[in-house]
Amino acid sequence: MKKQFLNLTAGIALLAMVTACNSSKTADTTNDSSIMDTSAADTAMATVESGVKVGGAMMVPSKNIVENALGSSDHTTLVAAVKAAGLVETLSGTGPFTVFAPTNEAFAKLPAGAVDNLLKPAMKKDLTSVLTYHVVAGSYKSSDLKNGMELTTVQGQKIKLTEKDGTWWVNDAKITIPDVISSNGITYVIDGVLMPKK
Repeated sequence: MKKQFLNLTAGIALLAMVTACNSSKTADTTNDSSIMDTSAADTAMATVESGVKVGGAMMVPSKNIVENALGSSDHTTLVAAVKAAGLVETLSGTGPFTVFAPTNEAFAKLPAGAVDNLLKPAMKKDLTSVLTYHVVAGSYKSSDLKNGMELTTVQGQKIKLTEKDGTWWVNDAKITIPDVISSNGITYVIDGVLMPKK
């Protein structure tokens, strides 16, 4: 009788141990799935869209030219000019466009008061002419450029691309950041404002 009681007690203890092990395994499985969830989140974060950093912001192919330019702290003057000329809708269109985008520093090189003057409502026609002289219909990557090639701008006049010592120039402005890809074209950051002939 004592033996049977001991066997029964040992059996209950063994059953309790097996149950404890199973619940511990279940807890481990739960932990494993949470680890898998974390790694899935890491994978999702690793697939964040890549692009080119301009003016402290990432320019990405899913945004259009205007949306990308709005994020650049180096292009606030250009964005203000595009808005003043009423070209936001055009440059947000399907395109494709190739845009040569002067920085704030490029606009600052113009004679004193030139930018303020161009931004006046009465000067909208002249402002539009200057801005559309920076835009070419079609999508031209740097790999498409040839030394001495001329492109006709939306404004109607031509711009000339030249390569000197590994650096590309458009007219007299240096291209500082090439191939900024947007959903509706390509932008080149330049260090000067292109002025059409009058």
